[in-house]
Amino acid sequence: MDDYKKELYELLEEAVVKDATDLHLSSGRPPTLRIDTKLVPLEQRGVLTAEHAKNLAFSLLTDTQKEKFFAFKDLDFSFAYEEKARFRVNVFQQLGQVSAALRVIPVKIRTIEELNLPEAVRQFAKVSQGFFLAVGPAGHGKSAVLAALISEINNTRYDHIMTIEDPIEYIVPQDKCIIDQREVGVDVLDFHRGLRSMLREDIDIAMVGEMRDSETISSAMTAAETGHLIFSTLHTNTAAQTIDRIIDSFPPHQQEQVRSQLSAILIGILSRRLIPCKKGGIINAVELLIVNSAVRNLIREGKTHQIDMVIETSSEEGMISLNRSLADLVLRDQITYEDAASHSTNLTELKMLLQHHFE
Repeated sequence: MDDYKKELYELLEEAVVKDATDLHLSSGRPPTLRIDTKLVPLEQRGVLTAEHAKNLAFSLLTDTQKEKFFAFKDLDFSFAYEEKARFRVNVFQQLGQVSAALRVIPVKIRTIEELNLPEAVRQFAKVSQGFFLAVGPAGHGKSAVLAALISEINNTRYDHIMTIEDPIEYIVPQDKCIIDQREVGVDVLDFHRGLRSMLREDIDIAMVGEMRDSETISSAMTAAETGHLIFSTLHTNTAAQTIDRIIDSFPPHQQEQVRSQLSAILIGILSRRLIPCKKGGIINAVELLIVNSAVRNLIREGKTHQIDMVIETSSEEGMISLNRSLADLVLRDQITYEDAASHSTNLTELKMLLQHHFE
């Protein structure tokens, strides 16, 4: 093992031991960890030069990967660090220099309980058909939600599960299910092709790493329509915004048909935020939409702006609004009001929910 790879492995070890979510390598700064959503420079390691940062990042790359990087100026891949963790890596160029961001992926898939998700989420591991989305900003645990659901199915049902990811994050061990995991660029050309081919591969359930374009979304919806259970993610903030984003990704002349199709197959949307806990660590706030007949009608009629009201008034069905979740965490003294406010999508409503708290 060369000196740079040895040094990088020391940094990876530090990231795992300190329970960091990310490691950043960039010239002009020390190696930096993200711990409990905060960036923590490893000052004792010294400031990285451009050459040092590049050599650390390149110590992970094969010759083929280096060629791809030089061609495209960035590269996504994942790798296993011993048996302690997996890392999702993005090596990229900035100001003509090489930087890298490494996301820590725990080897053990955490359960629905361990992620502190609402118990109502478990129902999506019991259905046989439909379209479920985990949404939220980058780095807020969307992949962990889907991995927990896939693991729950793997432990309780006998199905054929296929994942299409770029890159593969969690490795799902074989249990009751047949698990096939395909990595874009390695095992399959792209998401759309993977979705199209899986319909000929006798699958029951598919997890698609990300909905990046209308072609992928269309293929996923068709798969759900033809009797499959499809899980995926989108970088959106709320359930209503997610539905609008899906519909708006299609040309205007197709949108009415997409609305109708989505209203028939969508079963739920979970939006997740990871927030620093006052006592240390992180805790999640969630919005959970469980699609019922009222929601289906609103989607079909293009009245998605009314979905927030349905969520707010349907707690007995297991639905949770993001502001209710944030307010509850403030009232339980687990997060600060300032952190709740920074993650709220409707600050006026949050203040109303907490008005007695400030009296």
